[in-house]
Amino acid sequence: MREFIVEADGGSRGNPGPAGYGSVVIDAASGETLAEAAEHIGVATNNVAEYKGLVAGLKAARELDPDASVHVRMDSKLVVEQMSGRWKIKHPDMKPLAAEAARVFPAERVTYEWIPRERNKHADRLANEAMDAGKRGERWSPSASTAELDARASRSAADPTPAGPPGDAAAGAARARAALTATRDEASAVDTAARGVAPGTGTAARGDAPAVVPAVAGIDAKAARNVSAPQVGWAAPDLGAPATFVLLRHGETPLTPEKRFSGSGGSDPSLSDAGREQAERAAAAFAARGTIQAVVSSPLKRCQETAHTVAARLGLDVHLEEDLREADFGVFEGLTFAEARARHPEELNAWLASPEAAPPGGESFTAVARRVAAARDRLTAAYARRTVLLVTHVTPIKTLVRLALGAPPESMFRMELSAASVSAVAYYADGNASLRLLNDTSHLR
Repeated sequence: MREFIVEADGGSRGNPGPAGYGSVVIDAASGETLAEAAEHIGVATNNVAEYKGLVAGLKAARELDPDASVHVRMDSKLVVEQMSGRWKIKHPDMKPLAAEAARVFPAERVTYEWIPRERNKHADRLANEAMDAGKRGERWSPSASTAELDARASRSAADPTPAGPPGDAAAGAARARAALTATRDEASAVDTAARGVAPGTGTAARGDAPAVVPAVAGIDAKAARNVSAPQVGWAAPDLGAPATFVLLRHGETPLTPEKRFSGSGGSDPSLSDAGREQAERAAAAFAARGTIQAVVSSPLKRCQETAHTVAARLGLDVHLEEDLREADFGVFEGLTFAEARARHPEELNAWLASPEAAPPGGESFTAVARRVAAARDRLTAAYARRTVLLVTHVTPIKTLVRLALGAPPESMFRMELSAASVSAVAYYADGNASLRLLNDTSHLR
């Protein structure tokens, strides 16, 4: 029996907005691309586009061999979990699409796997080509597509050695074994991740609440090679210096101690006196470390004030990144969790139950993850092999950590982030990420 890998993706520029999908069928044995499909589908949501991409990929695989087995790889946790039968399908637009996907092949011959967005670039490029064609009033044409070439070039740049067919777990295992059998000096040079995590004190709510700042990222490579202690934990292959994001949550505002929802759709408060003191302490800690090479900030006041305080101490400029803004909490803005529960119980329950749900007038966590991931990709490209300070908010920081770990959306409820806290994530050339630090507040004590 032949085995195919189907990679699929979909996107919407507006959610809902102009949307399109892309899918590719790959021979599991050789890694050869056998078929591509892409289409602009008009106005739709991200999830509808993703499901349509799945259906198109499965149908393309069936045309090649109706008796084949199929392994589907997607970066949509929602689609993968729903099609695997672990999550219920509630949205009326997605039910018929899921049913259509389930009818293409017998269920016993289809498996599903979630993969990070970085590993789904071929389908992602196809979806964007389709949306670009639709914007021009044209249909996507396979003869004009560069998606496969772009994806292949991206893989080659990330890892110049052949890694086997897409999805080949043996390739990753081989690299892991090579790292584990390296000499102690080589292993030390591979990754000297920060080890301590301060518990911190903060908020359990998703909104903007207190946070603190540490400064551990960008260990000198020469010093790393001289470390004589044995490597702790698993080590990654040496892919060169990563792009390291040091994630600083802004200092307190008047709303922070009251644990009120404070997103991008609220009053945009400035730092309080306590918040300005936290920013000064963070600046002193980063200046002492001397590892920050650039400063990027959310456009909201509290982040800009924090960022400029640090940047002034380091002699750097502040660059704004719109997609690092906090989530828009809609009708919850300015309320405490208890007040939101009392005034909008059904809306709050729906928001807590699904990352797809948005507060009335607000933004879903899925939508936030989309734009934060896009910002991450732009910044890792712009600051390759450098250490950059990102001054942002609770939701973007938790999202970056969640995506780095490949964790489900509900993991965000299990993270603590204090005001002015520091976290750190390193991004390597092969698309993998390493969480180095979470909620460090040692500089505030």
